[in-house]
Amino acid sequence: MSTTLPRRRTRQNRILWLLDRLEREPRADTVIDALRTGIRSLPLGRGRDALHGRWLGHPVHPLMVQVPIGSWLSAAVLDLLPGRSREADLLVGVGLAAAGPAALTGAVDWAELHHEQQRVGLVHALANTAAVGLYSASLVCRLKGRTAAGRTLGFLGLTVVGAGGMLGGHMAYRQAAGANHVEEVPHVVTEGWHRIGSVADFPAGQAVRRSVDDVPVLVVRESGGTIHALAERCSHLAGPLSEGAITDGCVECPWHGSVFRLSDGWNVRGPATAPQPAFDTRIVDGHVEVRLRRQDQDAHANGDEKDRPTNGT
Repeated sequence: MSTTLPRRRTRQNRILWLLDRLEREPRADTVIDALRTGIRSLPLGRGRDALHGRWLGHPVHPLMVQVPIGSWLSAAVLDLLPGRSREADLLVGVGLAAAGPAALTGAVDWAELHHEQQRVGLVHALANTAAVGLYSASLVCRLKGRTAAGRTLGFLGLTVVGAGGMLGGHMAYRQAAGANHVEEVPHVVTEGWHRIGSVADFPAGQAVRRSVDDVPVLVVRESGGTIHALAERCSHLAGPLSEGAITDGCVECPWHGSVFRLSDGWNVRGPATAPQPAFDTRIVDGHVEVRLRRQDQDAHANGDEKDRPTNGT
């Protein structure tokens, strides 16, 4: 008697298949490029980094969208209850007022993404724009006393907001838009010092790429002999920092212009919202060795002073 179980055919999720098609669809790239140029040219100054969320340590857009979504969801709940139309009207208005700032934070982030992410993001923005239009019409109807029509438009708007939120989640969790792309470095690099080459292998003022435990490392030796080492892949979207410009003690990502301080990896300019993992350096017998700095800090917290962090000179 055979005990073999019947094989089940595994079908691809239809929604994921459509999203994958959307990521690869290039027909809107001309529009995307024009919008990206326009957003990048906005005279935001230092406010651009604030909109990216550099002060917060991660993108501020997910925080901002909680207000309109929460307001509209609450309005939908009140619309299901008798005698709560005025409160629901107020919440619809609050959501509309908060939608503009939320959209601005999303736009500045979207302008610094890959094309695959921007294609999904464009549809995400169109869905949210449609939702704003529906809620605007809903509010007009409510103010004119057409409560039933206002509620219907509100429920339609909430449905569209849900679709837009699904696309935003796809960007964040499937496409890693806004994620810290160097978060895994402390979990991959082993403890202790790692030899990465002789001093002669690192010409002064030039960016050199090395590898430690399969993690790319950017190494820069200053003209005075001080050696700096950072994780080489940009925390924003994993751009190759070893191909970026070295100026004023900083490195600029060649992909989207994030600037990091060589001495400690601090992100002095966005769109990156997370700093680069930094390495301590030393020179032993003419060879450069590096060690992940966070591990040294843990050792000092335990009173271990025998391997105090240094910059190799």
